[in-house]
Amino acid sequence: MEKNYDFRKRLDDVHPLNRRNSARPRLAEEIEVTAEWTIISDNDPAAQYTAADLQDYFRRSMILDLPIAEKAAGPQIRIEVVENADRKAFGWEVSDREIRLSGTEDSIRRAGFHLEDHLNLREGPFLQPGKQEFHPQFSPRMIHSGWGMDEYPDSHLRAIAHAGFDSIIVFVKGMNRTAVGELDFNDLIRRAAVHGLGVYFYSYLDTYKSPDDPDADEFFDQSVGTLFRECPEAKGLILVGESCYFPTKDPRANPAPKGTPKHGDPRPVSGFFPCSDYPEWLDKVKKAVRKYAPEADIVFWTYNWGKQPAPERIALIDSLPKDITLEATFEMFEIHRDRYPNHQMMQTDYSITFPGPGTYFTSEAEAAKRNGLKLYAMANTGGTTWDCGVMPGLPVPQQFFRRFDALLNQRKNGLAGLMDSHHYGWFPTVVCECARWKFYNDKTDLNDLLRKIAVRDFGEAAADAVVEAWSMWSSAVDVYTPGFEDLNGPFRIGPAYPFIFQTALYPHVEANMKFPVRPGASKTILDLYYHPEQIYGMTFCGRRVPEEIACLERASGLWEQGCAKMADAMSRVPTEKQSGVRFQSGAGEFFRRTLRTAVHIKRWWLLNRKLEVEYDFDAANAILDEMERIAREEAANAESAIPLVEYDSRLGWEPSMDYRCDPDQIRWKLALMKNLIENTLPAYRATICRYPELKSVKPQPNQ
Repeated sequence: MEKNYDFRKRLDDVHPLNRRNSARPRLAEEIEVTAEWTIISDNDPAAQYTAADLQDYFRRSMILDLPIAEKAAGPQIRIEVVENADRKAFGWEVSDREIRLSGTEDSIRRAGFHLEDHLNLREGPFLQPGKQEFHPQFSPRMIHSGWGMDEYPDSHLRAIAHAGFDSIIVFVKGMNRTAVGELDFNDLIRRAAVHGLGVYFYSYLDTYKSPDDPDADEFFDQSVGTLFRECPEAKGLILVGESCYFPTKDPRANPAPKGTPKHGDPRPVSGFFPCSDYPEWLDKVKKAVRKYAPEADIVFWTYNWGKQPAPERIALIDSLPKDITLEATFEMFEIHRDRYPNHQMMQTDYSITFPGPGTYFTSEAEAAKRNGLKLYAMANTGGTTWDCGVMPGLPVPQQFFRRFDALLNQRKNGLAGLMDSHHYGWFPTVVCECARWKFYNDKTDLNDLLRKIAVRDFGEAAADAVVEAWSMWSSAVDVYTPGFEDLNGPFRIGPAYPFIFQTALYPHVEANMKFPVRPGASKTILDLYYHPEQIYGMTFCGRRVPEEIACLERASGLWEQGCAKMADAMSRVPTEKQSGVRFQSGAGEFFRRTLRTAVHIKRWWLLNRKLEVEYDFDAANAILDEMERIAREEAANAESAIPLVEYDSRLGWEPSMDYRCDPDQIRWKLALMKNLIENTLPAYRATICRYPELKSVKPQPNQ
């Protein structure tokens, strides 16, 4: 059992102890690094970092003590910083007595990290002779902290660098002020640079000012200019509509301040509409930033107006300054008409249930190319998504492979960089590892790589079953589209999501309950009530929810087949590998229970609605019987998740929300379910038995 936050120990352990596998000895054609070898490095700081990191790796993971020197007569690992037109490129050449690593000051660290990847996959200090070159396909690869919201201890920065990312993201509300508290920005920038990481600021700054105002230059110099005057080494500034309201003069939009829309004005506010004066506003922001940091990357993310008609969106892109970067969300806003018989669903954000790209992204990417704009994608390729917010990522690598290929295909439109996660952070998973390999070398055979990872982690006897389980899980998430209420409800927090009895005829105590939220944690989800939103093309959600249930039941069936296959694989895993892979199998079991919670809450909601309009006494009792059955099934489902979250403290946690599905939260939900079963439902049944006229006479509108 792990205590809360114990997962950070695993997260920080970038060089796990003894990764050598005696069952996989050196092959005849391989070069073996032995204790006779020396690591050679010059005085370049990046080369010295790489040497020290490799020394630690060989000592801990390969059980070899290799000295570091400026020269040696024997076999050696030589680290060289070179000039290259592609500053992100790196490589190595392997011969009998030398492994020569080369890269620029920007990339030499990654040469060492990826050498470790190869040795880890091989489970020993063995390499094939020859020469390899790697050209990272995307830069930046930006990531939020997976350790805690805006928390970046040195150990986590080191883990981020090893995982293939080259930049981190910090929410900023002011100088040295993040979304969660105080942070010395320049100290973070210096510490991140040691590991080869840049720092992007995600703006929560006050930018509510019309670019036409006479004091606009002074205002923006104070709001965003000050930040870069004090932190000129920051990599860039990310601007997204909902955090960048301004008093637009576009007649199609509402000029009211954020959070206070003009009464009776149906027009969207600037944060949610591609206003025609955004280019002038961006020019002011850009001018203030680049006054102090001429190379700063100004990233303009169009996340909030993807629902707007294409002509309005594209017209804005056509008029943007040409020296900024456009960012678009890869899968969001796509309309799915083929997954449900009688309605359509819009693809929600931060999901892998659709590999993408969506029509919205493609239209903006093509416009960016036409206008010569640098292009980034919000891609979720860190592996963590909102498909279950309190998981370190869904173990659906084959589904992610489809996204990797789709992203690489968008290089035709100039796609250059990725935001690999949003505030839900990052955790090392099979998906994250495969992304690193593919984005270092786009010729990587991902299916071959996946099996090698399965052999390394689960053993040869279990590998094929593991890959098949991942494939079944990948198929499961490709058959449904979660609604907004799902990603902000049962899929956000898993089996801890509460069930509430809702009817006008019985005053239920649950209505006044509050979700137990720890101080400082985000409260983004937590309406206790499940409220399906109206979907375009389906006027009454009571007609679409049954179709969603059928679709999710199909997904659940596929997921359970994957769980059965994984259980078969686990029975074949060697004893020495069992403890590590239990985290991977446990993640699959956790999402199995999350899917059941999602199905149960939809069935519960339908019965609640039916009960409110059912005026037949016997029929009402039958509905109550079915509600009790579902409540008991869900209570058992939630309780069965407790051992999973006790074993893995990363399950049930998310950086901005903290713990929302740990044992305490699940037990809170179970107490609520117990009250429903033992008190609320029987009390309601007794009420209609005592006063049957409440059910025999349809209330009038004013009653």
